[in-house]
Amino acid sequence: MEAKKRIFSGIQPSGELTLGSYMGAIKNWVALQDEYDCLYCIVDMHAITVRQVPADLRRRSVAQLAQYIACGLDPEKNIMFIQSHVPQHAELSWVLGCYTQFGELSRMTQFKDKAKKHADNITAGLFTYPVLMASDILLYQSDLVPVGDDQRQHVELCRDIATRFNNWFPDTFTIPEAFVPKMGARVMSLGQPENKMSKSEPDGCVFLMDKPEDIMRKFKRAVTDCETAVRYDPENKPGISNLLTIYCAATGKTMDEAEADFEGKGYGIFKPAVGEAVVELLRPIQAEATRLMADKAYLESVYTQGAQRAQALANRTLRKVYKKVGFVPAK
Repeated sequence: MEAKKRIFSGIQPSGELTLGSYMGAIKNWVALQDEYDCLYCIVDMHAITVRQVPADLRRRSVAQLAQYIACGLDPEKNIMFIQSHVPQHAELSWVLGCYTQFGELSRMTQFKDKAKKHADNITAGLFTYPVLMASDILLYQSDLVPVGDDQRQHVELCRDIATRFNNWFPDTFTIPEAFVPKMGARVMSLGQPENKMSKSEPDGCVFLMDKPEDIMRKFKRAVTDCETAVRYDPENKPGISNLLTIYCAATGKTMDEAEADFEGKGYGIFKPAVGEAVVELLRPIQAEATRLMADKAYLESVYTQGAQRAQALANRTLRKVYKKVGFVPAK
């Protein structure tokens, strides 16, 4: 029987999980868990490129795991763990940093963007962030990396680093490919529909654990246009098109069905209907996440066992890398 392809992905616990994270990533992960060998990581080491409140980071890391499970990720089928619990990520990152060119990192679009936003905190960690991301992926000999458009450049750099290393030391790393699941919904900001929904812009963002009344308020305030027709037209009607995308993802309806539902009805009916669909979608997820957060022992067992399983895989790669670069093996 052919071995399953391996998928690695992770989300930073630098803020609460968003509706965009769920519809664009986590929902797809659930659909992949039977077909692929999956590792899903809470990338807390990446999160500290921006200053964090330590107690909040710890709370969010565990809450994110609870929400992963509440969304349908099975800890038996997937390896789920906290990045800092597997020190091999940092160890491999140092080695790969020695095979990454300064110019390559200087060209990273996300570094330029974040450096503008955090001009008072442009750290070496922010600059070398893509090397740690490459280590995350290559450590597990990952075949596929589910990504959005904003991370494609990082996956390309990861491929370049792996290829360069393999040219020096053949057959060390699997060369990963970016993977865009067919069913992924690209969810945009409710306030600025030309931008992706982001936790850094809370006014236009719905969080996975938002109260129903807050969700409804955000959808009622969503930016639309001066027309009244509910029609999918991303170029001319980005706000309405985004709301239609969310409605379809929440209800399972096709775009044609969604447009038919609101034909002849105004935005005053459409926007609350989208909000209600999202409230109902998230209701069982929120209830299960709340239940899991009350069971600290269970969550601890999940992330402990996940780290142990991840370390077993990571050690194989790291031992191979250390041997190839000439390090004396530890006894």
